[in-house]
Amino acid sequence: MRYRVKICGVTDPEQACAAAAAGADAIGLVFHPSSRRCVDAEQAARIAAALPPFVTTVGLFVDPDIARVESVLDRVALDCLQFHGGESAAFCAGFGRPYLKAIAMGAEADPRHEMDRHPDAQGFLLDSHGGAQTGGSGHRFDWQRVPAALGRPWLLAGGLDAASVRVALERLRPYGVDVSSGVESAPGIKDVRRMRAFVQAVRQCEVETDEQD
Repeated sequence: MRYRVKICGVTDPEQACAAAAAGADAIGLVFHPSSRRCVDAEQAARIAAALPPFVTTVGLFVDPDIARVESVLDRVALDCLQFHGGESAAFCAGFGRPYLKAIAMGAEADPRHEMDRHPDAQGFLLDSHGGAQTGGSGHRFDWQRVPAALGRPWLLAGGLDAASVRVALERLRPYGVDVSSGVESAPGIKDVRRMRAFVQAVRQCEVETDEQD
């Protein structure tokens, strides 16, 4: 058992390198203008260039137009796209990149319906956003609403930190976890010790799960 860890909302190269050193599998770059963690293409290109090999770069968008995504891809070497709005499957798949589709569990959604609408998605992100929220709020949704067997790779997000992530993994066994505010000292400022503690908690849970199995 190995859980993937994504640290989202990284805003500078130093944070990105610290996340990678802590053991993150992926870092998220936010391109949603209203987010406090939004970066422009120039910032994102510097962040991506600073990362060591085998760390995935994920670009997060919320209901963008085609030109917005293409302008970012022209300047930033993103490995994967992540869509947080009402984007169609055709839109998400139209950029020649693997993509993740976020599902707004705060909107009382059944994740299986959204998964069926996106057969080509590489995976899904079950997050606490919904309504006016687009993620990064630090709140979590009711985990009991996650069906027992979704049949597709999915990541858990929303209100996770080093203390809560172990409980989440023990209960839900997702493919991975996505954290933003739970490893910050302030919005957009990732804390090195919190990132290390978060990844260590995930890895410890892996060991305990293997021992139980």
